[in-house]
Amino acid sequence: MLSQNRTFLLFVASLLFFTFAPQELRAQSGRTLPRPTPQEREPQEPIRIFTEEVRLPVFVTDNQGRFDPTLELSDIIVLEDDEMQEVRSVRRIPANVLLVLDTSGGINPVMRTNTTRDVALTLINALKPGDQLALVQAGDRAETLQGWTSDVEALKRVLKTKLSSGRKKRISEALMEAAGLLKNQPAGSRHLVLITDGVEANDKSYAEAVRQLNAAQVTVYIISYTLMGREAIQSNNPLVTYGGPPPRTANDTAREADPTIPVPRPNINVATIDTDREMRRKRKEYADATLKSEERLTRLAEETGGRIMLPASEEEMRQQGREVARDIGAQYVITYKPKRPLASSSPGEFRRIKVALRRQGLTVRSRNGYAVPSQQ
Repeated sequence: MLSQNRTFLLFVASLLFFTFAPQELRAQSGRTLPRPTPQEREPQEPIRIFTEEVRLPVFVTDNQGRFDPTLELSDIIVLEDDEMQEVRSVRRIPANVLLVLDTSGGINPVMRTNTTRDVALTLINALKPGDQLALVQAGDRAETLQGWTSDVEALKRVLKTKLSSGRKKRISEALMEAAGLLKNQPAGSRHLVLITDGVEANDKSYAEAVRQLNAAQVTVYIISYTLMGREAIQSNNPLVTYGGPPPRTANDTAREADPTIPVPRPNINVATIDTDREMRRKRKEYADATLKSEERLTRLAEETGGRIMLPASEEEMRQQGREVARDIGAQYVITYKPKRPLASSSPGEFRRIKVALRRQGLTVRSRNGYAVPSQQ
């Protein structure tokens, strides 16, 4: 009887052990035990971490438009939302230059891929050694033809072998592709050079592309085909054209042989009437679209501290490629800590910037502000 009671007590003790023993010990028994259900936590506000420093590219030239290498910290005045800021540093760093080449000629008779390629080659040959380069094509689709590289010869090979003509307009998509590539490069050194006529069918897509470029704090340069295109259309698309005198006939030869014949050969011009009304309408619409394009491309360049070029000839266009490279080479990067902390602003808040110089004889250009990022 005592033995049976002892056996019963051992059974009860074992049952209690496996019921209340710690999970680790029960797991060692080899049994698969259910995991406790985790308690739900209340959602927390995301932590916003800011680098309380603004890096601002500025372009400084003398009265002859040449780069001035002697700029000092004490020469610079920066106002953010009309409040004076304390500039911490001024220096030069290698540039990150992304080319966006529009290869969709369309109606514009002078917008050719070979010309765009020549301008791009002229530009990269004039950049400083050590600058990083990348290439995006806006043809039938937006695509990155060359990622970031300092190998100028490699980029030249890509320009000569992979650049191709297209029919569709993919400018907005290419600009968004460019913004994504540039935002991961060091702040203050992000440059985009766009060679295009800027005519874009989708205004909503273009607005989103501009928003992304501004968020990435990119300096935008534009070399535009618009002026050349309008002039070419105007000269090649008259309603009435005038030629020379009418063709010679046998009577004309007879009159010249016998001067006594009193009937002179009439000296009139031949008028040719262009009856292709549909083509003339499309060209007129395109010319009007280039005017709209110039307006918004000019705003984009000015807002970002860049420039827009409106060449009147292919040779002037190539020269402006060299000018853009020289302009990028005239860049300084200044840094300052905003007196009003970035963490106190709502994401996307726009802060206006004005930059001036204390020294006479120098000209400075910069972007007119920046949007506070959601986090850095």
